[in-house]
Amino acid sequence: MTSYRNMTQLSSKLSVNQLNELFTPLPFEKRLLMLGRVFRPQEVLYTSSFGTRSVMLLHLISRLRPWQKVHFINTTYHFQETLDYRNRIADAFGLEVVDVLPHPAQNEITRSERWWEKDPDLCCAINKVLPLEPIKARHKVWITGLMGYQTNFRSDLEVFEQQEDIIKFNPLIDIDEGEWHYYTSYHKLPRHPLEALGYGSVGCEHCTAKGKGRQGRWKGRGKTECGLHPVGAVTSVQEAQSE
Repeated sequence: MTSYRNMTQLSSKLSVNQLNELFTPLPFEKRLLMLGRVFRPQEVLYTSSFGTRSVMLLHLISRLRPWQKVHFINTTYHFQETLDYRNRIADAFGLEVVDVLPHPAQNEITRSERWWEKDPDLCCAINKVLPLEPIKARHKVWITGLMGYQTNFRSDLEVFEQQEDIIKFNPLIDIDEGEWHYYTSYHKLPRHPLEALGYGSVGCEHCTAKGKGRQGRWKGRGKTECGLHPVGAVTSVQEAQSE
């Protein structure tokens, strides 16, 4: 097993397999603390959707990495309840939230032509995937809130995953739903207001319906991810750029 000694100096040399070997045995809190021994603060990106399952990691970040900026991909199609929740959490936890916005002209085309109805994959690429690309390019590792119990795709992920030129860090990937509920109840964390109305997962308003877990996301479309996390995201971006 790779030694913990001189971790900062080793960061550029550690493979994803070595990172998984080091981090997987650790509980999620120690994983977040250990990240600071491997990567410098400016190398780490964190994004949050401020959805129904975001609050646990947001709370952990506020406690263990209080300097960490939170990038929020503002597609301009979020529920007002999500925007209000984002502001409430940011104030309560003392977080610095940075809005990531789509290109105004491209966003307006998706709005006027209602792309979420005819091509939701391309709509996601324009409003979610493309705006994050230049920000990802400035970082080496990307903290995500993915949890394996949420979807079949996510259940196959490890703590660290290589995605193109960035390493994804999924500190909560192997917790179960009971652990999520225990943590949020123990710390009395505020829940997304739409959860009480039957929304198990919340994304853009046009593509979110009521339903358990992620069943209400892109309902009836056979789509479970927006394109930020699956390997196929690159194809979506390239296609969007060629439009």
